[in-house]
Amino acid sequence: MAHTIRDKEKLIARVRRLKGQIEGIERALESEKPCAEVLRQLASARGAMNGLMAEVMEGHVRGHVLQAKTASDRQQGGEELIGVIRTYMK
Repeated sequence: MAHTIRDKEKLIARVRRLKGQIEGIERALESEKPCAEVLRQLASARGAMNGLMAEVMEGHVRGHVLQAKTASDRQQGGEELIGVIRTYMK
């Protein structure tokens, strides 16, 4: 079973918290909060997104690279991870 399916509820809860943070940023902008407050909220949302990314990435490495059943599966898992990292770093 894929790690995103196994951990679905936990990951969805993190996404919902992140969604709430983004909505908080929107409310802060709409109500013309000071830029320092908006920046703090942006930093918090970025941290939450990075945490979610790290959790899914760790699950991918553990499930599709370290515990891969064949060398071919391990290779594919590694190549997928490289692609994601390249996209993420842009």
